[in-house]
Order: sequence, then C-alpha cells, then structure tokens
Amino acid sequence: MALTHARRRSTRIATALTVAAASSLALLATAGTASANQFYGGTLHPGEQRCVQQYAGYQVRGDGQATGQGAKFKIQYNGVTVPGTGSTGLVSAWAAELRSSYGTFPGPGYYTACVTNNGTADTNVRLQLRTDGEFS
Repeated sequence: MALTHARRRSTRIATALTVAAASSLALLATAGTASANQFYGGTLHPGEQRCVQQYAGYQVRGDGQATGQGAKFKIQYNGVTVPGTGSTGLVSAWAAELRSSYGTFPGPGYYTACVTNNGTADTNVRLQLRTDGEFS
C-alpha cells in the first residue's frame, strides 16, 4: 500500500513539473520579438561617448538629459546620424522621435542613441531609447 501511494505521489509531481515546463515553453513561444527600453545613466568625462542600441520595427524615440555644460545627443540608423535627430551643440535636455505614421521613420532595423561629452568638464547624463510599443 505504501509503495502504491509513493508511486501515485511521484506520478503527480512528475505531471505537475511537465505541465509547468510546457506552460513556460508556450509563453516563450508566444512572446514575439522582445524589445526592452534601453538606458544609460552615469558620468561622462570630456571626450567620452556612450550609446544604447535597440531594434525598431515602426517607431523609435530617444530622450536625454545632461548636467553642467550639457552634452551632444543623436540617433543613428545603419551607422549614420538620422537628419534632424542630433542636438545642436551641448544641451541639457534632448528628445528625438521617428514614426512611420509621421513619415519620418527610415525603416525597420537597429537604432543607436548616443550621448557625447564635448565639453571641458564632467557631466552626468541620462540616455533612453524606446521603440515600437514602448511609447505611444
């Protein structure tokens, strides 16, 4: 009797683990293309640059802030700065947005947002890149 009870319990545990594993795989299979808001925050010394990259299917937005003398910001597509996305000189706040619905989105692919300290003193910066469903 004890052996039968142990086998039933073992079978129940195995069944539960199988169902849990199958559920996890189903969730991963239906997740689709993952995109995660890319972010950098930190101190840049004069001449330093930081970039974040993410895939965009139909829209992309970059936001940035800098302290002190400010910083230079831009969005690149295929290694080239997208016209109209670069900040004019050193700025303390920046945003650039490219959307299919506005006719300003160059096309699906990997986009890179960069911040550069072209000043003469350290600056604290925040840089964020969001794509597709991460903003509306």
